[in-house]
Amino acid sequence: MTPHRAYWDEPKETRTRAAREDEVLALLQAQLHRVYDEVPFYREHYDAHGFHPDQVHTLEDFTRLVPVITKSMLRADQAANPPFGSYLGVLESKIARIHGSSGTTGAPTLYGISHRDWEHVADVMAQGFYTAGIRPDDKVQLSTVFGMFIGGWGSLLGCERIGATTFPIGAGETERQLELMYRVGSTVLICTPTYALHMLERARSLGYDTAASPLRLGIFIGEPGAAIPGTREVLEKGWGMTVRDLATTSEMTPFATNAECQEGRGVHVLQDQVWTEIVDKADTHVGAPEGTSGGVVYTHLHRESQPMIRFASGDESHMTYEPCPCGRTYPRLPNGVYGRLDDMLIIRGANVYPSQVQRSLLTVPGTGVEFVIVLDRPDTMDRATVRVEYDPTLEPSDLDAFKRELTEAVQARLKNDTNISFAVEVLKPETLERSMSKAKRVDDRRPAMVAR
Repeated sequence: MTPHRAYWDEPKETRTRAAREDEVLALLQAQLHRVYDEVPFYREHYDAHGFHPDQVHTLEDFTRLVPVITKSMLRADQAANPPFGSYLGVLESKIARIHGSSGTTGAPTLYGISHRDWEHVADVMAQGFYTAGIRPDDKVQLSTVFGMFIGGWGSLLGCERIGATTFPIGAGETERQLELMYRVGSTVLICTPTYALHMLERARSLGYDTAASPLRLGIFIGEPGAAIPGTREVLEKGWGMTVRDLATTSEMTPFATNAECQEGRGVHVLQDQVWTEIVDKADTHVGAPEGTSGGVVYTHLHRESQPMIRFASGDESHMTYEPCPCGRTYPRLPNGVYGRLDDMLIIRGANVYPSQVQRSLLTVPGTGVEFVIVLDRPDTMDRATVRVEYDPTLEPSDLDAFKRELTEAVQARLKNDTNISFAVEVLKPETLERSMSKAKRVDDRRPAMVAR
């Protein structure tokens, strides 16, 4: 590739922590006063908690005093104040784009994004994707869901701002995706890790030499996975590419404010765009010590339309300020966003995350990448079953013996890693339903009163 500059914005990306945090504090104070004065949702919320923006003099004050908001609060406010809620923050005439959540559990949450904010999204997404390794001479295949989901559109915007050639094919029609990937010579793939794994399986079954694909880089959004070592290894070896992670949530668009650099040591947190806190899992007003796992709380510093101020995302991660060899001085989430606090399963009194099960499965030779955890309660005790496909590249001569051995190996690994005895069903490849976006990894059939 043609040599390019190392940074999108070198002075911003390499300045001292103190200089950055001085700016962040000023931006937080300005944002708090604006939403208190102009956004009814926040005025009511803060008054109900006895908080006023004048109380924030330090970043520690911000964590200690400002009440969080949650997705359920936003949904309730939009239901009471349709269509955008009382936290829109701008006149409806200033809205450039309307996007939203999938609405799989009810009415979708609508995102109204102003013209000014949409321009800002392009700049920040470009910085995030440039950090991850996209350059102007790349051909970027966007195999993401387009429509209400904002992730695909934001990705397209950022790649265009960099100057890369974009191929926004969308998700689905996997055979056509593969045929065109090789014909066009796509060098970068952007999608969910689940869909990249599905594409890999399908490509192999069709006879493609996937390790010699034209892809040099995969950037994965929408769900945890790219930060899981086993998943990353399967994708990198399978496609012959480098894998990089991006991680936030659609409410916090521009979502590329957590982006992994070429060193591959976790995602850099662009703190001068979205202020990101790691807080105690039980108390959002207590910051978690550096290196300690906790809940992720996000705050927009620049967004005027639907600004999120201390949005408790439900994500789990930990942060470090250890210097990165790339020279960027942003803190990092060394393992990305590796789970969700509300995804934690309680099985016979023990805490288990689906991502933990995924990591374990990928260490067992012979397993494929698709699995689902099935939970039920046939009598008085929870029963946990992992249904996992075996590696589609294998052709065992004695299938029954192979399944027995693989079942025993998976059971032993899961027992060792989770301290829970799982039943295991080994399935043929292509048995489980594939997803074009986020994978459903848990089928919880237990009565609601004991499900969590």
